[in-house]
Amino acid sequence: MRVHVLSDLVTSTETLRPAKGPAALDDSSQWPIRLWGMLITLCIVLFLDGLDVSMIGVALPSIGSELDLETSTLQWLVSGYVLGYGGLLLLGGRTADLLGRRKVFLIALAVFALASLAGALVSSGPLLILTRFIKGLAAAFTAPTGLSIITTNFPEGPARNKALSIYTVFGAGGYSMGLLFGGLMTGLGWRWTFLLPVPIALAALIAAFYLVPKDKHVEEGGHDLLGALLSTAGMLLLVYTVVTAPEVGWTSFRTLGSFAAVVILFAAFVAVEKRVRYPLIRLGILKKGTLVRASLAIIAVGGSYFSWQFITTLYLQDTLGWSPLKLALALLPVGLLVVASAFVSDKLVDRFGTGPIIAVTMVVMGIGYLLYLRIDTDPNYLTVLLPAVLLVGIGWVGFPAINIQATSGIDDDEQGLAAGVLQTAMQVGAAIVLAVTTAIVTSGAHTDKSPQAMLDTYRPGLEFAAGVAIVGALVALTVFLPNLRARRAAEREAEVELVG
Repeated sequence: MRVHVLSDLVTSTETLRPAKGPAALDDSSQWPIRLWGMLITLCIVLFLDGLDVSMIGVALPSIGSELDLETSTLQWLVSGYVLGYGGLLLLGGRTADLLGRRKVFLIALAVFALASLAGALVSSGPLLILTRFIKGLAAAFTAPTGLSIITTNFPEGPARNKALSIYTVFGAGGYSMGLLFGGLMTGLGWRWTFLLPVPIALAALIAAFYLVPKDKHVEEGGHDLLGALLSTAGMLLLVYTVVTAPEVGWTSFRTLGSFAAVVILFAAFVAVEKRVRYPLIRLGILKKGTLVRASLAIIAVGGSYFSWQFITTLYLQDTLGWSPLKLALALLPVGLLVVASAFVSDKLVDRFGTGPIIAVTMVVMGIGYLLYLRIDTDPNYLTVLLPAVLLVGIGWVGFPAINIQATSGIDDDEQGLAAGVLQTAMQVGAAIVLAVTTAIVTSGAHTDKSPQAMLDTYRPGLEFAAGVAIVGALVALTVFLPNLRARRAAEREAEVELVG
């Protein structure tokens, strides 16, 4: 039935823009049903990417108990995914530009579904981490490809802002709603957190086959596989070094040698990018101020949130004995706020611009993490947890603005690359921040497992996550405030000229 309905909607694979021209897209009520269908399909896939990161977080205590995994190993179930995701995002975006966005999207989505199914069937910690890594690799191709499909089918301006707002809200909604879905699925058994994405991904695969248009033009060039290998190896080694440093010693020969190897790998990556004919990343794109600012902001948002969720899940479930569903419901306001923002985020961007929204929401998120530090061994939900959760949720409202800022002014043939740079920053930044957080927590671990002792162990990690968010907020403010003063000065000059 679904296939017949989709086939009725699709009469050809030509471009999705209506004959009336790009200007007609400024009003979303004029978008054809195929265009809406394509956008919603891409949104669902991005929702799955975010869902997979946070849903596994709720299941970590159950997985650790059944498979007998330590905290330092459990974090690799999160880091393995985000490193696979972030490690090949640049290659994913570049591949989409070269081979065709539709083809790359369909193949990667099929791999994602198969890896999800495999994760539900294995019973070994290393194999489970491997399936997570493969899922991350698949997401590294679907995410930038989906974003570039949108930016090449919607003209820059109100139409693109509307489409990107909807798209990125789905992504942020996946991160936040994954807590609820994770709680519900873990109640049935942690393997259900791996099974849930399978039918959704398969349905999206069928829809994408009919609704995503074939590319009329693909960029000519080649692949930089050596660059992809060097960058991925460098990021994996960096996270591994940070996670294992508390156990072997920060000043040990092994740790210092690993850090030196990381520097060498990244130096080699830069050297390759400067000399290879078809670089993985055109280094000149990093001079684009909007992209750099958006990348710094998204590192702070993703890194602080993943770390906060990781510690919160372990403390409330493992130490205080909360059920997965209770935890999910407690953090549900984050997801509800993200969903609500879908109706206003594009209007806010059109009215105020991306800078003010990013700065304000990041400041609010930082305040939320600071309020959360009041948590104790018997936290009152209404007075301690809820205010912090609400402020963290408001922080995610700025997520669409970050994505809009990153892709603003980028040529169509580099939209996939820009999307890859931004999402690489988020995933790799989040993995590194989470690795440092885990190292801080494990370095203070001791044999006393009482609630107060565990809270004392986790608190430095919570403080570090809050610090990351605050630094990100300060950076956003230092960029936004000078721009605001310049904008007001320009407006005053314009008024003077009009009066004259």
